[in-house]
Amino acid sequence: MTAHLGATGLSNLEGHTDFDITWPWLRPEGLRPGATAVLRVKNEAPSLPFVLPPLLRACDFVLLVDNDSDDGTPDVARETAAIAGHADKLTVASYPFSVARAGAEHLQVHELSVHSLSYFYNWCFAQVTTRYSWKWDGDMVLTTEGEVSMADLSWQVGDVQSIIRVPRHGLYLESESKGYLDLGWRNAEEWGFPIGPDFVYTKAFEWEIRTTPEGVRSIGLPHGLCVELKYLDGEEFAHWTDPESFATSWRNRRKRREWEVFHALKEGRVLPGVHEITAPPGVHIVDHVTHDWLPHAPRPLDVG
Repeated sequence: MTAHLGATGLSNLEGHTDFDITWPWLRPEGLRPGATAVLRVKNEAPSLPFVLPPLLRACDFVLLVDNDSDDGTPDVARETAAIAGHADKLTVASYPFSVARAGAEHLQVHELSVHSLSYFYNWCFAQVTTRYSWKWDGDMVLTTEGEVSMADLSWQVGDVQSIIRVPRHGLYLESESKGYLDLGWRNAEEWGFPIGPDFVYTKAFEWEIRTTPEGVRSIGLPHGLCVELKYLDGEEFAHWTDPESFATSWRNRRKRREWEVFHALKEGRVLPGVHEITAPPGVHIVDHVTHDWLPHAPRPLDVG
């Protein structure tokens, strides 16, 4: 990416000047203190009522970039924020270009194309106006203690050059009252980043990657703060060119675990480390897991 790090931003190969990238740290008004969660979403309407309320409470701002959803995702986001009393914290933007799927399709697209994952991510984060950012997904739900932890961090990290790793656990949804929580796999990806020229996206192997200078402090949060919703009746791996390629690269160990758990559950098998959980009557399984089951699980959390 260094070769393409223009003085003021990036221009795309297709000539869509409305979607050229201007680096946010070079704007005349500068960046303000605080942290913004950036969600890049497509057809996440079922998840957003769970994802957005705790995230809006925990962060200064939430930027949702919709990538041509056809399920009403933008409207659901606005309605959810309004019901939560935080409509003023939410900004909804639109990115109207098809984006290459991870894997082989991603590798074939030039990183300066509007269809590139790295260009898409750079454009999204170029809309941020705060000094810190959270790379958040449209299916990631904070637990009760996760919300408190993130809120505490959001006002502390606004002026520091630190990266924050957030563990998350797959919650496979069978119905509104039953799910399966995978605590059999340790995973803590880097989700919190400063906004600045040292932290931009570049094209990597199967996906995009955010550049990081040597010597930057990395802070790891404890397990049990976030779950990732996965629908057993959905197309969980549609954002990959060829899901079977998970088995060919050591970089895909997390996706292989998800593939194994997902298909085992579809076959009626519960793998070691996966907990079958049923919510009390009248309580949604996502609320039960994030508000009660995980926050009250014995500590340290037993994660394989």
